[in-house]
Amino acid sequence: MKTAVFLDRDGVINEVLTNRVKFVNKKSDLYFLPGVQEAIKKLNAFFDYIFVVTNQGGVGLGFMKEAQLVKIHEHMVDELKKEGAIIDDVAYCAHKPKAGCECRKPGSKMIEDLAKKYDVDLSKSYMVGDTDTDIIAGKKAGTKCVYLGESDQLADAIFPDLAQAADWIIEDCKKE
Repeated sequence: MKTAVFLDRDGVINEVLTNRVKFVNKKSDLYFLPGVQEAIKKLNAFFDYIFVVTNQGGVGLGFMKEAQLVKIHEHMVDELKKEGAIIDDVAYCAHKPKAGCECRKPGSKMIEDLAKKYDVDLSKSYMVGDTDTDIIAGKKAGTKCVYLGESDQLADAIFPDLAQAADWIIEDCKKE
C-alpha cells in the first residue's frame, strides 16, 4: 500500500482571511503562504501522494460556481507544479455548511475515498489542517494529524506553518 499526506487548502496552502484576501472565489484570490512550494516538494520526495481535501461551502452558498472552483484548483496545481511541487489529486466538498453531507470535514469521506482510489495506507499517512474539523476528519480516517496554529488537543503535532510541519512529518515517517 501507498502513503500520502492530505492537506487542507485554505490556511495551509494559501492565504484566507488576510488583509490581501478574504476568501478564494477566483484564481486571482489565490496567494500561496510562504514556504508552501518547498514544503510540498519535500513531502513529494518521501510520500507516494500529496492530496488536497477542502471544504468549499462557498459553492453551495452561491458565492461561486463549481466550475470556478475547479479552475482555482487547476490553477493551484499548475502553479505548484511550476515550482516542482506536485499535488496528485484534489477532493472538495461543495455543499453548504450544515448540509449534513458525509464528505464535509469533520467527516472523513474525502480522505477515505482518495485512500481507496489510490490504495493508500491511512495508518502511515498524515492530515495537515488549520481547524479542528481537519484534525477530526484525519483522526476518523486513521491518519496522524498535524495542526497549523497555536494549539489543538487532538493533533499529534502542532506547527505554525506547512514548512515546519513537513520537516516533522518526514522525520516522523522515518521512525516507522
